[in-house]
Amino acid sequence: MRATGSTAGGAERQAKAVRLGPRSLAALFLVSAVGVAGFGWPFLAPPASTLNAHAQDAPWLFAGLLVLLVAVVAATISESGLGPKAVAMLGVLAATGAALRPIGAGTAGLEPMFFLVVLSGRVLGPGFGFVLGSVTMFASALLTGGVGPWLPFQMLAMGWFTMGAGLLPGPHRLRGRAEVWLLAVYGFLAAFAYGTVMNMAGWPFMSALASNISFDPDAPVPANLARFLAYCLATSLGWDLGRALVTAALTLALGAPVLRALRRATRRAAFEAPVTFDASPR
Repeated sequence: MRATGSTAGGAERQAKAVRLGPRSLAALFLVSAVGVAGFGWPFLAPPASTLNAHAQDAPWLFAGLLVLLVAVVAATISESGLGPKAVAMLGVLAATGAALRPIGAGTAGLEPMFFLVVLSGRVLGPGFGFVLGSVTMFASALLTGGVGPWLPFQMLAMGWFTMGAGLLPGPHRLRGRAEVWLLAVYGFLAAFAYGTVMNMAGWPFMSALASNISFDPDAPVPANLARFLAYCLATSLGWDLGRALVTAALTLALGAPVLRALRRATRRAAFEAPVTFDASPR
C-alpha cells in the first residue's frame, strides 16, 4: 500500500489536515455567532434587556452553552475528515502548545504558545486550526489548573485566533520572509484581539465592585464602552502588549524553520493523497 500525490506548476500546494464541508462551516458559524453574543452582550443588549437584569448570571450561562457548542464543532469537523494522521498531528501540537504555555505564565503575558498555534494554523488550515486552538487551550488549562468559567471563552477565542491564521492570503504561494512578516503582524494584532475579547468575557463580573471602570447594566452603550476601554488600559494593556511582542518576536526569529518542519511533517503525513494498493508478487 502506498500514498500518491503530485505537485504542479513549481508552487507547493500544501495539503490540509481537515477540509471544511457544509456541515462543519454551519457548525462554525453557529458557535461563532453564539460566541459573539457571549462576548459582546454588554454592548448588544439595551439597558432594559433581561440579560442586563441578570448581569452576574449571563457569563455563566454563555460559558455553559459554549462548552456544548465547541464540542459540537469539534465533533462535526472530526466527522468531516479528521483521520488518524490528523489526530496524531493534533495531539503532538496540542501537547507542545500546552507545555509551552506555563513557561511564561504569570509573567507580563510572556506566552510562547501563541506563536506555535499561529504557524500551525497557517500550515494546516482553518478547520484544523480551530480544533487545535480549542484543544490546546483546554489541555493547557488542565496542566496549569486554569479550569473555570473563563475556559470555554478561552477555547473559543483561541480557536478563532488559530483559524484566522489559516485564512490568511497566499497559503500556497507566499513563502520566505514575506510570509514570516505576515504571520508576525497577524500574531501581534491577534494577540491583542485575544486579550480584548477575553476582557469582554470577564468584565461583567466586576459590576458588583461599583467601580468607574466596571460594567453598569443601567448605563447606555457609549458609557459602558468608555468604561470597558478604561478597564482594558488599567488591567491588561501591559499583559496584552507582552503577549503580542513575544508572539511577533518568536515568529520572526523561529518562524521560517518551524514552518519548514510543519510543512515537511504534513507532506510526509500525506493527508489528502489517495491510497493505492500494489499487487502482491506471486
